[in-house]
Amino acid sequence: MIRKIFVSALIAGAAAGVIAAALQFAFVVPLILEGELYETGARMHFVDGSAESPAGSPPIGFDLARNGLTVAMNLVTWVGFALILTALFALADRAGRRIDAGRGAVWGLMGFVAVNLAPAAGLSPELPGTVAAEIGARQIWWLSTVLATAAGLAAIAFRPGVPTSALGAALILAPHIYGAPALDTYFGVASPELAAHFVARSLAVAAAIWVSLGAISGWLWLRL
Repeated sequence: MIRKIFVSALIAGAAAGVIAAALQFAFVVPLILEGELYETGARMHFVDGSAESPAGSPPIGFDLARNGLTVAMNLVTWVGFALILTALFALADRAGRRIDAGRGAVWGLMGFVAVNLAPAAGLSPELPGTVAAEIGARQIWWLSTVLATAAGLAAIAFRPGVPTSALGAALILAPHIYGAPALDTYFGVASPELAAHFVARSLAVAAAIWVSLGAISGWLWLRL
């Protein structure tokens, strides 16, 4: 069983990491690079009715070392997530639940809800140059939200019944009732339109990666 977990996680995580890098390069990284132009002052928002500085903006180029690091980090990250997912598959398998590509995709979608969507309700993905609350407080809130959401979803999925479902819903809501760390005011150097576009694309890409990871992991689990 342990060998099955590790082999499934390694293959599925590596595949998801490649998918993640491709999607990020296509849809997310260009927005990050544009945000960095605002952060450094190469572009300025609402200057003489223009989104560019008077001196003009440098082009967004290709950085081989940076892009290579992005691919490497994606591989490590998604193999790690795959290990967690396949370990949960093993627990579900022992409980008599069938795991296949379709069910794996649903599991992946729940991973997206726990790790990305729920925390984003309080701490949305941020462009470079965005001013936010103290990082330690944000990290604690983010981790607490991920764990509470995952526990709540597990309670609803694996222990059907009104009391357990109510407990699961309470766990999911608790971090948001408490509230994420926030500043008294909102400001940043990039345009709000760019920031909103970045949030939407980041979440859409994350959802696609998680579903891909779940489907690949489930398919491998059924066949190994």
